Amino acid sequence: ARALGEHSFSTQALVALAVRLHGRLCRMSGPFVGLPRSEWQARTEELLASHPLEVEEVVDVVLACWDSIFQTRIGGRALIGVHVFPRPQIMGMFLHELIPLEFADRYPGVWRREQSVDEKDLVYIPDAEQSVEIKTSSSASRIFGNRSYAQPGKLLKKAKSGYYLAVNFAKFDREHRRPAVTKIYFGWLDATDWIGQKAQTGQQSRLASHIYGSKLLPIYSPT
Repeated sequence: ARALGEHSFSTQALVALAVRLHGRLCRMSGPFVGLPRSEWQARTEELLASHPLEVEEVVDVVLACWDSIFQTRIGGRALIGVHVFPRPQIMGMFLHELIPLEFADRYPGVWRREQSVDEKDLVYIPDAEQSVEIKTSSSASRIFGNRSYAQPGKLLKKAKSGYYLAVNFAKFDREHRRPAVTKIYFGWLDATDWIGQKAQTGQQSRLASHIYGSKLLPIYSPT
């Protein structure tokens, strides 16, 4: 413990205080503060219009990376979608790795993949505030986070407010038909948008339905 004036505070108490202050500052800042829900979509459209990533190119990169997965051989022999049929978690992991690599190849010195746990998945080198977190899910049109996303008193390794790229895709079915990307979203999420499961044992957090289409905008949905 360290004495401050006449008071003594434990390290744990100081950390808890810092987390609460950080949460309060997050609620008082951000691009949606003071805006009614009816204006969220317009605000998100403004954010994406000024973002260094072009929406059309984001879709192109995601679909190209998805297609490239099915040209991948594991162990030099097993072709994905022909000999092996990975679970959704593995397919999502491939996207997490391939999307930043593709942008880094297209724009060296401008975009790169994360290099430390406190960075977003896709880092914009000139301005880290424009960096993008990537979320993938085999849900038809929803994404999820760890329970920690919705715990205001939890010290997180990286900021949960910021730009998000969300990709939904289908799973391999029993006939092992090639699955497709079903939805792509791009937008801004605040840390307070995440809702934790009520059960103490729950390990997942979600977004309210009104977030989709207002703060996460659909930029691809095959007909």
